[in-house]
Amino acid sequence: MARVHRIAVAGAGSVALLGGALAFQYLGGLYPCQMCIWQRWPHGLAIAAALVALLVPSARRPLAILGGLIVLVGAGIGLFHAGVEQGWWEGVTACASNQDVGALSADELLNQILEAPVVRCDEIPWSLGGLSMAAWNAVLSLVIAVVWLSAGRHRVA
Repeated sequence: MARVHRIAVAGAGSVALLGGALAFQYLGGLYPCQMCIWQRWPHGLAIAAALVALLVPSARRPLAILGGLIVLVGAGIGLFHAGVEQGWWEGVTACASNQDVGALSADELLNQILEAPVVRCDEIPWSLGGLSMAAWNAVLSLVIAVVWLSAGRHRVA
């Protein structure tokens, strides 16, 4: 398989994983925890790398290697998250928000807190075949990383 095809397959894999996560959230009502959000970023970056690599032939090999490394980071986050879910180790204890709460009144802030879904990183909201969503992300990200790195390894156009 040519490098361009491997890059397209790897990029499509990240699109599928990210799309699946968004579908579970917006169609299935499974709200993500903080670590779930972290797992999405590498796939978004890998999709961008794939698009640039498909448009700029001279950048394909370095972007393929970079894409593989990025998705490996995502696999690591997924593995860490799966371990937290299984109780193998403790997860993060910090709470994060992407909204500027300084612009909210005390009543608005309280309402936002009370209406927000509580999503814990150490609970498994969905599983298939004994693997949680985080574990599946780790496994499939490893597969995608292999495809990326195989595209970067070969010197064939």
